[in-house]
Amino acid sequence: MDSPETREILRRTYLFAALDDEQLDTMLNAVRMVRLDAGERLFERGQEAHRFFLVREGQIKLYRLSASGDEKVIEIVGPGHTFAEAVLFMDIPGYPVNADALVPSTVAAFSSKAFLDLLRGSVDTCFRLMADMSQRLHHRLEEIDALTLHNATYRLVAYLLDQAGPQRDGQQRVTLGVAKHVVASRLSIQPETFSRILKRLTGEGLIEPRGADIEIPDVARLRQLLRTGR
Repeated sequence: MDSPETREILRRTYLFAALDDEQLDTMLNAVRMVRLDAGERLFERGQEAHRFFLVREGQIKLYRLSASGDEKVIEIVGPGHTFAEAVLFMDIPGYPVNADALVPSTVAAFSSKAFLDLLRGSVDTCFRLMADMSQRLHHRLEEIDALTLHNATYRLVAYLLDQAGPQRDGQQRVTLGVAKHVVASRLSIQPETFSRILKRLTGEGLIEPRGADIEIPDVARLRQLLRTGR
């Protein structure tokens, strides 16, 4: 896995951005690549956790099942993003969710022990990591606010704007990449409600579905919807 491209990816990842070259070498020596088919499980809730992960290719769905068997998607993790790092700091590390590949995927599995040993040996690294994690926590709190304080339309519009690609001539494109019911679960929206909102936004000219993609013809107009809270 060690290559200039890999090192650049890790340098852009908050967990590794605080590491010096020698520390990064240590982590690269303690990594293994895991390839998953679509639908294949990486780990399950309650399983003892010895590794955390970085998505290289594909998408990983993190979710939990209710007592009745209903699925609640916690997060959809794409390339360049880490997951399961929070278990590093648990007294008895165990994965709190299930993790399945939504599409054929490759993830880098890093040794939790190797990473913790680095932190124990460097106070400066610990403080840099804490600063980065604090920023991520702030982002999560904002996300919780969006899920609990705003209506379903607001949550969907905010998600589309967050996932949109580069803006060109006032337009943007969103590639969902996963089934709509997965996105609906991620946003705590019933699938039928999700479909109704998409239909209404399409009818109002705010979005234009294009197969697996969604075009946003006027980004400023869609953002105005967030401000009005409609």
